[in-house]
Amino acid sequence: MPADTTEVVCDDCHTVFHIRTARSYSGSSLGGSTSTLKTPRIKVIGTGGTIASKGESGSQTAGYHVDLTIEDLLSSIPDLSNVCELEYEQILNVDSKEFGEKELLMLHEAVSRSISDDLFDGVVITHGTDTMEETAFLLQLTVNTSKPIVMAGSMRPSTAISADGPMNLYQAICVACNKESWNRGVLIALNDQIGSGFYITKSNANSLDTFKSVIQGYLGNIVNNEIHYFFPASKPTGIQYFKLAPFPKVIVLYAHQGFDPQIVRLCASQLNVQGIIFATMGAGSLSKETNIELYKAWKEFGTPIVFSKRSMDGMVPIANLPRELEIEGKTVQFEGCMASGYLNPQKSRILLQLCLGASMNDRQIADIFKTLSFGG
Repeated sequence: MPADTTEVVCDDCHTVFHIRTARSYSGSSLGGSTSTLKTPRIKVIGTGGTIASKGESGSQTAGYHVDLTIEDLLSSIPDLSNVCELEYEQILNVDSKEFGEKELLMLHEAVSRSISDDLFDGVVITHGTDTMEETAFLLQLTVNTSKPIVMAGSMRPSTAISADGPMNLYQAICVACNKESWNRGVLIALNDQIGSGFYITKSNANSLDTFKSVIQGYLGNIVNNEIHYFFPASKPTGIQYFKLAPFPKVIVLYAHQGFDPQIVRLCASQLNVQGIIFATMGAGSLSKETNIELYKAWKEFGTPIVFSKRSMDGMVPIANLPRELEIEGKTVQFEGCMASGYLNPQKSRILLQLCLGASMNDRQIADIFKTLSFGG
């Protein structure tokens, strides 16, 4: 095939979006020279997000809408063909707030298929930043590979003055091409930083420098096309892999002064939730009345309860769990509560869903939280 063409491999239809796969060859509209056998080959999967959005003016940084395809994004970065050969696939084009079970399963299938293909040396995913950390965490626990999976997004739409999307996507592709990125798990490349998708979280709703993991730190930095890793390649401590199954219903409750404990009973008895994550005050603090209702939900409905935290950093240690409670003058053992360790509520929810999907009991679930995040 001529070097300046793009081959459309498939064009399927969905009720909301079109799934389009194409192979871009060096020397195409992306620019560059003829490829060699040593050139890395990267699969780019587009899902939408701010990086694929347009506003009505250069100063608009809110209220924009997803409007660009992954082909549009890649065509705006002329230096890519000097870095690698690309194949791209548009499986979604939505804001990441719209991600649910159906969308996650679609993305998981596309990533698994691409990673298992010997053609590709790595995968890059464009994704909205609002729920990027959740998707990255899920992929880390369900896709077992040594190849790099790198997520990219932006905090400003493509039409904004100093839009950050093109550079973020370019750097993510460079990270995926780099052999030093192998055996590091799922990565998030944003704003010149490389972070672990397992630990990193969105810390600011507006600023470019939003993805952080303060205690664990960044894995590396990108400066002038140079990728600097600070540590030898390794995956998160105690990493385990799950087979993806239908997602059990797990909710997150947020603690605050004056929290109504009856919300717990409502969730367990009428909403039929299979697990509850609590964003507690401090490092596991809840009112006595709330702890009693949680105990009753576990005792009556078998609902496992995971104590996480409202704060961005820190952990919930096992010692802070209400394992013994006084109810009507009797001491009871609350064995259905467990500590999230360092995991925030949204990541704790995903881990509990995976554990429940694997038919684990309370003790097994606690062991998983202990192994992966020093909770339990």
